[in-house]
Amino acid sequence: MKELVAKINAEFEVFAANAAAQVEKNNKAAGTRARKSALELSKLMKEFRKVSVDAAK
Repeated sequence: MKELVAKINAEFEVFAANAAAQVEKNNKAAGTRARKSALELSKLMKEFRKVSVDAAK
């Protein structure tokens, strides 16, 4: 579970950096990377939910 949380935090940092670059500098490539990162975050969050529910049983 700790590894999963670390992956989520790392992916969020990537997302935040790219989203900021898109907004502040109008960097279209950064927007693409941010969207890709958002999809990965979505997958990681679903996995976290599954693991968390199993741990609570």
